[in-house]
Amino acid sequence: MKVQPAAFLRTSLPLDLTRLDELDGGRYHSIWLPDHMVSFWPDSIWTPEFTDLASASPSPHRHLDGLAVAAAAAALTKNVPLVSAVVDTVRRHPAMLAQTALTIDHLARGRFILGLGSGESENTLPYGFDFARPVSRFEEALQVIRLLWDSDGPVDFDGRFYTLHHARLDTEPCDGHLPPIWIGASGPRMLDIAGRYADGWWPAGAWTPEHYAAMLGQVRASAERAGRDPMAITPCFIQVCFIGKDDAALADILQAPLVKAFLLQVSAETLRDFGFEHPMGPSWRGFHDIDPAVLTRERIVEFLAKVQPEMLLALVPHGTPKQVATTIKSFVDAGLRVPKILDYGAMAGLDHAAASAANVLAAEDELLRLCGDLR
Repeated sequence: MKVQPAAFLRTSLPLDLTRLDELDGGRYHSIWLPDHMVSFWPDSIWTPEFTDLASASPSPHRHLDGLAVAAAAAALTKNVPLVSAVVDTVRRHPAMLAQTALTIDHLARGRFILGLGSGESENTLPYGFDFARPVSRFEEALQVIRLLWDSDGPVDFDGRFYTLHHARLDTEPCDGHLPPIWIGASGPRMLDIAGRYADGWWPAGAWTPEHYAAMLGQVRASAERAGRDPMAITPCFIQVCFIGKDDAALADILQAPLVKAFLLQVSAETLRDFGFEHPMGPSWRGFHDIDPAVLTRERIVEFLAKVQPEMLLALVPHGTPKQVATTIKSFVDAGLRVPKILDYGAMAGLDHAAASAANVLAAEDELLRLCGDLR
């Protein structure tokens, strides 16, 4: 499997589908489409006081249905695979996920990949969804999806979370091939599930190449135990980075409140491993604890004052496009084959956002040069 970057299509307003022709031209392995109700950025700092991005968009939470956008992209492209990155199994019943995935795959003429995860609290709890035991729910949802896809005629299923009685999904797969399933997983149980079910895998966070290699090793070991080909699982990663044209641009990026807010997605345990105490306290669980509506201005201002640039630099590849590409190459050496370079520097403000796309392209070009014909 050669190294090939993935593209990202934002599924928020204002929706821009004009780049699909460009993304469909062969440069990218696949296009990844997020599926959110809520973003990670607190409402309290999405204001002109903290960022000029607030002048361009009144809210960071103007999300559209990721699967609906994937269906539109399926009709507007011809070549590139489309990936939901990721849909949780809390807000959507697995029977509907099974049917929707087949639907989009027919629209895409066999190019849809169902990316799944166990869910995040900010997308579930505010809406009254039951977020108890998400990993167990996730595995059972996978069983239901596979059962409906693989069975001829009606099926019964009596599980802890889902029950089917004489249920059927007679829609045949496109050209006789079911959509691949990619799984977002980082914890031991989720990595084991990924090895047993996934055709592709990416972690919620991999902070070093060694961390990535260890998790990929767990996925492959689980696949081997299940009698599957471990090398057939596509290793992916959404690589958050900070890209600036020079040291001055990087320093400016690291001072931006929304960039500092990236640390809200990182657990206190992870940050402690790098030698820092988390500004949100020793029990902070990262993105599991984010509720953008209730993180008050006072608490976030206190948090921002405690964020040190060294914390961000320890966690995230950074520098010029060439420097970032060199760091990501070390993840390729650890097994990564489909990286999505996500420049968080774009959150530093409108000027940095305008430069971000060109910076990412340059980093991709350099990464491909470094990888050559690596397989």
